[in-house]
Amino acid sequence: MIYYKSNEEIELIQQSSLLVGKTLAEVAKVIQPGIKTKELDRIAETFIRDHNAVPAFKGYNGFPSALCISVNDVVVHGFPGDQILQEGDIVSVDCGTVMNGFYGDSAYTFAVGEVSEEKLLLMQRTKESLYLGISVAKAGSRIGNIGYEIQTYVEGFGYGVVRDLVGHGIGKNLHERPEVPNYGKRGEGIMLKPGLVICIEPMINMGTKNVTQDRDGWTIRTADRKPSAHYEHQIAITDNGTKILSSFDEIEEVLKEKVN
Repeated sequence: MIYYKSNEEIELIQQSSLLVGKTLAEVAKVIQPGIKTKELDRIAETFIRDHNAVPAFKGYNGFPSALCISVNDVVVHGFPGDQILQEGDIVSVDCGTVMNGFYGDSAYTFAVGEVSEEKLLLMQRTKESLYLGISVAKAGSRIGNIGYEIQTYVEGFGYGVVRDLVGHGIGKNLHERPEVPNYGKRGEGIMLKPGLVICIEPMINMGTKNVTQDRDGWTIRTADRKPSAHYEHQIAITDNGTKILSSFDEIEEVLKEKVN
């Protein structure tokens, strides 16, 4: 069953979601060559708890950390640990919070130091595909339209769209119906109606769409070990149009300052 949210519930979800953006901005401040991924996780967890919220991922089905940190060929669900970020890496950071009983969930891919043009283009195009997906996510549209926009855009560059993992509904639970694939056909799937809150999260590989899972039961890698990028927004379908509940603004402000 799909659980449609009231306007009041959407406001509460947005509060949780905006905290995710602020948390990722704190992580953005310290992402640089030489930092251990577990240090990013510590900073994020402290920030979330300091804002009267709980890290959504920690303990979720046994996941050990507040963040999923996925470097280079890791698509999603990477464990923070002793891995040291290197110049030229790209790193997807996925974060979730629980606040006022509702879940926030968003992800952003960061460049570590100077990154190759090839990787920068993968990141840019993956983020562009996210906004293309959002542009057709409106009342009366269908779920397949979202995936179609993402898939046709990135496959035009020869990239692979991960099939094994998808976006999802969200609210009082981290993962709710419906599933939101990053591939699909126009006019297929459920109709989007006001009150629906979903996460759209393209996971786009530089090479093959195929993935493998590490023995830890979590870490998902590209089968050809080429890099992958991942961006995620949380959106609500409302009577007054589509609302992006999460925000990249604080993250991108930090990134701009670091360049200057």
